Amino acid sequence: MDIKGKRRSAPKGYRHPEGIGCVQEVAKGIIRGNMDKKTFKDAAYYWKVIMSDALKGKEMLPIIEKFARENTAPTKVVFGTSGWRGEIGTDFTFNNVRVVTAAIIKIFKNNDHSVMNALGASSFSEIKRRGVIVGHDSRFLGYDFAKEVIGLLQNEGIRTWYAGEAITPEFSVGIETLNAICSINLTPSHNPANYAGFKFNPSDGGPAGTEITTKIEETANKIMKELRIIQPISPYAIEKVDLTELYIKYITERKTIDIKRIRDFIDGADCIMCVDNVHGATRGRVQRILGSNNKIKYLRTEDDYLFGGIAPEPSEKNMEGVENTLRESDARFKLGVIIDPDGDRIRYADGNMQIPMNYFGAMALHFLYVYKKVSGVVAKSVGTSNFVNAIAEKLGIQIKETGIGFKNFRPYMLKTSDERAIVAFEESDGISAYNHTLEKDALLGLFLAIEIMAVTGKNLGEYLKELMDEYGYYYPDRSGIEIDRSLVGDALINKLSGIKESYKKGSVINIGGADRIVKDVITVDGTKLVFDDDSWIMIRPSGTEPKVRFYTESRTEDGKKAIFEVARRIASRALGK
Repeated sequence: MDIKGKRRSAPKGYRHPEGIGCVQEVAKGIIRGNMDKKTFKDAAYYWKVIMSDALKGKEMLPIIEKFARENTAPTKVVFGTSGWRGEIGTDFTFNNVRVVTAAIIKIFKNNDHSVMNALGASSFSEIKRRGVIVGHDSRFLGYDFAKEVIGLLQNEGIRTWYAGEAITPEFSVGIETLNAICSINLTPSHNPANYAGFKFNPSDGGPAGTEITTKIEETANKIMKELRIIQPISPYAIEKVDLTELYIKYITERKTIDIKRIRDFIDGADCIMCVDNVHGATRGRVQRILGSNNKIKYLRTEDDYLFGGIAPEPSEKNMEGVENTLRESDARFKLGVIIDPDGDRIRYADGNMQIPMNYFGAMALHFLYVYKKVSGVVAKSVGTSNFVNAIAEKLGIQIKETGIGFKNFRPYMLKTSDERAIVAFEESDGISAYNHTLEKDALLGLFLAIEIMAVTGKNLGEYLKELMDEYGYYYPDRSGIEIDRSLVGDALINKLSGIKESYKKGSVINIGGADRIVKDVITVDGTKLVFDDDSWIMIRPSGTEPKVRFYTESRTEDGKKAIFEVARRIASRALGK
């Protein structure tokens, strides 16, 4: 591997006096390098201009590519709850991707016992033989970044498979099926278009734990500091793999879901389904698994690197297209979903209401336990609604509450676990289930929803009401406050740690005109204050973005706003605002 210590000057971009109206001229000028250097700017500036008008901003993407290729400024690599993420051209550059890849190779060669154990390998020779799956979602420069990774890996004699555009659960399936040592998936999941990401999964297919990610961070940041530039190496061959084909075989054999029953229901029932792919890598996959059917409508399947100017997350506000499609139909059964670009998050609607994962995960537990007779525990993150707790406690199912991040469910998803999860889910729209992958899987979530309808004869909202009438009503919500990027890390953690000192057990907080007593303080992840009526708030730093997240749950619909404002106020005070 050719690693050099010298540093090149990074271009900082240009500001055009005419603004975005002359984007083509700006792009051509910057690419040719003949613009006035007095107006130099950076990639972050151009992303702001691009995102302010996504339709016209597409013309400026060549400028971003130039920054991504030529900017060699180092960054601090931090693997959050689901990988390293950064802004394309600013933090996430070709050189920095090569640095992180070089760090992983160095870790492979060091033969550190704890890393090898977590990785599931005994030696570097085994790593080279078993190989690495590399792919990306549908974002800008995904293929180009993947080639950088493949070239460096191949230069060390490591076998590589190129998955092309693929989704997160497919990488997990591919690892298991091919017996690969790991996968590198270049995706920032649901983040806005200016972000790219680097997701690493070891040989069990789940998200990498801190035993691996901490070493990657340490090694990459040392290279960033000491050796600035790593030269690209072109792949000598591209060995392609069809992960969707492997995924279809996998779900058919595992039988967590019944694909035949799902197909028969769609064919025979008076129904309509709507899948919003939001220009992501899930496009085309449902058709391959379920077959073409005019009862299933697909939205936003075309290429769009800017996702129409939205953050491509399965949020309430992004469901408008799905809900409009369902409203136009008179079908008895209705189901609409929106899925993020890498296929690991999903949100539901049934024509009358939206069903977030806080509710659907609890419904899936009830369905799998009562109707499909699957036994085990339920795994949920600490920020998830206690609706599932109420169901689990009444059914005698043990509850495992973990920190935020799907990787924390690993102990309950392994085949060898004595306490295997019937379902594992988190409030941020991720779910997996018994005998399935260790990664969250939006397609599994979709198929589970259809099977629930097929078996119960109810729309999701009808099933949910039936369960709430029996187990109680819960009203969760979540939001966040954006913070300066300089605060991310220890500084932010220290600021938020003061919350648990200010609000101890027995403290009284006025919520909506009523005094509530703090009956419990949980610090599994951030600070969670549980009140005497079982409502609660939780505040924690985001693991993927420069934000403070806060989560709330009220026991009445009228109380949602009041408890939400308390959470916002506590978070703002902790930040000194």
